[in-house]
Amino acid sequence: MVTLLENPLRVGLQQERIPEPNIIVFYGASGDLVKRKLVPALYHLKRERRLPAEFTIVGVARRDWSHDYFREQMREGVESYSDGIGSEEVWRNFAEGLFYCPGNMNDPASYQKLDQLLTELDSKRGTRGNRVFYLSVAPEFFPEAIQQLGAAEMLTDASKTRLVIEKPFGRDLNSAQVLNRVVNQVCKEQQVYRIDHYLGKETVQNLMVLRFANAIFEPLWNRQFVDHVQITVGETVGVEDRAGYYESAGALRDMVQNHLMQLVCLTAMEPPNSLDADSIRAEKVKVLQAMRLANINDLDYSAIRGQYKAGWMKGKPVAGYREEPGVNPKSTTPTYVALKLLVDNWRWQGVPFYLRTGKRLPKKVSEISIQFRDVPYLIFQSAAQQANANVLTMRIQPNEGVSLRFEVKMPGASLRSRPVEMDFRYGSSFGVSGGESYDRLLLDCMMGDQTLFTRADEVEAAWRVITPALVAWDAPADPDSVPQYAAGTWEPSEAELLINRDGRRWRRL
Repeated sequence: MVTLLENPLRVGLQQERIPEPNIIVFYGASGDLVKRKLVPALYHLKRERRLPAEFTIVGVARRDWSHDYFREQMREGVESYSDGIGSEEVWRNFAEGLFYCPGNMNDPASYQKLDQLLTELDSKRGTRGNRVFYLSVAPEFFPEAIQQLGAAEMLTDASKTRLVIEKPFGRDLNSAQVLNRVVNQVCKEQQVYRIDHYLGKETVQNLMVLRFANAIFEPLWNRQFVDHVQITVGETVGVEDRAGYYESAGALRDMVQNHLMQLVCLTAMEPPNSLDADSIRAEKVKVLQAMRLANINDLDYSAIRGQYKAGWMKGKPVAGYREEPGVNPKSTTPTYVALKLLVDNWRWQGVPFYLRTGKRLPKKVSEISIQFRDVPYLIFQSAAQQANANVLTMRIQPNEGVSLRFEVKMPGASLRSRPVEMDFRYGSSFGVSGGESYDRLLLDCMMGDQTLFTRADEVEAAWRVITPALVAWDAPADPDSVPQYAAGTWEPSEAELLINRDGRRWRRL
């Protein structure tokens, strides 16, 4: 149920959505995600008056913290990783709803203790039994935590309790199916929120509006007019302190199966019948069911992996992946992946989707680029060598926005053309940035809106697409067989060949 609250500054224009009073329980509350992202996002919602007065947070972790120490840690997170505390009165009101319950995820007594605290808080804070259990823990702990919550009967009321699971959801198709079975044993699908923070980004959400609310785009969004699609997610950072996790995951599991697959689905999906969660997610599943690697018999033609080696970033030398602390010196874990995907349906048959993502790239960037076909006949023969295909680009980060590239005549007596861009940016058009993704996702979860969360069959379908590459790359291999690229460069030469042999090239960003 949703409570609507009028904002006095916008009376008659819109109504702000406010969730019912509830408690969010963060498992892994002593970890970075809760301190850096989740609690700062919730405090931002508090400052924006988007949370009810009764809203409550309970942190759960093994460390023997007190309520007051937990509040101190969360304040430090808000001050360090967001735009600050602002009003002390607002912080005091927010902090009054922060509590901590030490416990182990494999100890049934810890769940009983937590349940008692939640019952007390329901009475003290007026949260009416509404609870969100957020698993911000390492993936290997997901099954144990879910089973223990089920055994403690803390997920039995589907109308009042919800379960949020961070990515990665499994490490391959089989483990994802097993985890889905564990989830289905203790709660219903309507309670489950498999979270991917990319779906909370403003430009990702804007993609559907751009496509389905503008008559000039949707008629061109098909194989007749689109030559190919490129999706790039680049990171400038290396593995940092995540070697333990990253060695068992790599770029294919860490980025492609979730983030990039979601971007492909939103780009390629058919118009949904309505904007309800199941209608949108059903269309995304159809895309994944029709998707495949372009060539599963020869991965050189459809899937390329790579590792960054020593290089330069911003004028400073940086170590290669195999020299990073905690990384196996003979590791074959990919820090870069490039894929060529095909979607076998009427809209996209024959249109390649090129995906690439990697660490230690020259620029932190996320974008979707739709490259349209060349004109069928160029009547301006003298300008033939200068003609460029039209490109529509959705920038997810940085400078969130949309740009359209097209050809115009250059000033002067000669008939020469050059590409120009029409550009929309959230910051300049609306006076605000696109906002933080977790703000939107946490709010939607509390309100029971699953639109931006992945469904069980969607997760499994995404794993199926990349399984051929996973099987090949998980097999023992000579470390020298993994292509290398220098830190600070865009990709290994093998990734260039993947797209160049089709007569195309990667965008230079």
